[in-house]
Amino acid sequence: MSWRMAADATRHCLTGCAIGEVLGMAIGTTAGWHDAATVALSVALAFLFGYALTLRKVLRGGLRLGAAIKVALAADTVSIAVMELVDNAVMLVVPGAMAAGLASGLFWASLAFSLLVAFLLTVPVNRWLIGRGLGHAVMHQHHHHA
Repeated sequence: MSWRMAADATRHCLTGCAIGEVLGMAIGTTAGWHDAATVALSVALAFLFGYALTLRKVLRGGLRLGAAIKVALAADTVSIAVMELVDNAVMLVVPGAMAAGLASGLFWASLAFSLLVAFLLTVPVNRWLIGRGLGHAVMHQHHHHA
């Protein structure tokens, strides 16, 4: 099991997480929501977009929807959960990041930094999972072009 395969799996996860995270943070921050509501929306959207990207791949590979949903859940749940835990924790601990607003460099720098830290800490998790036939290994069993 290579670090490159783990990094590729994590990059795939990061794409969905980043879309959901940025959208959720932008909505919550613009609306002036409490940090907890903003984080909850970001996490929900990260899971939604993460699963949607995997579903798209495995459905193109010929799986039926029910089977594709099971593969997406098996492939992405742990990876997205770790990534979301880390990136939201970073956002919450950077002083002023959550209240900075969309026009602030602090907000965007903190968000980019949080996603970088999440990526770096999720790669070894995905390496461990794939090495045991779990995580993205499940997706690759059903879609060889992923």
